[in-house]
Amino acid sequence: MTSSISARVAELGLALEPAAGPAANYVPYVQQGELLTIAGQISRKGGKAAFVGRVGDTLTEQEGVEAARLAGLSVLSQIAAAAGDRLDRVARIVRLGVFVACTPDFTRQSSVANGASDLMVDVFGDAGRHARAAVGVASLPQGVAVEVEAVVALRP
Repeated sequence: MTSSISARVAELGLALEPAAGPAANYVPYVQQGELLTIAGQISRKGGKAAFVGRVGDTLTEQEGVEAARLAGLSVLSQIAAAAGDRLDRVARIVRLGVFVACTPDFTRQSSVANGASDLMVDVFGDAGRHARAAVGVASLPQGVAVEVEAVVALRP
């Protein structure tokens, strides 16, 4: 059985990039007791912002889903950094907050957010099922289309 987060992600044909450092005056994650809070993570590929633009304008809904999946991979990189890359340390993904840069008339933020949500279930099974908020915003850091934050329950 797979014992690391990175190995489970590799089984899905994906790869974790190194966990990104903070872009301003904050830390990428905070653990308080059994709860791990992951700061907002953007979609990155090769260490650079990916899927720059707004869904419903320069990007399609499907591109938004892919951006959410990449941002979800960035969340997983932070979880792996905090949990020593141990899959068994993750008791549950408690909550995801998904922010979608989109046009005012775009109303399928929840569909875009499924890119990150589906990834969590693919990696953690039932423990990846979570509560979620998906909201549309005017813009996001570095001009990306999606940012994802998370709350995770860890085992000791």
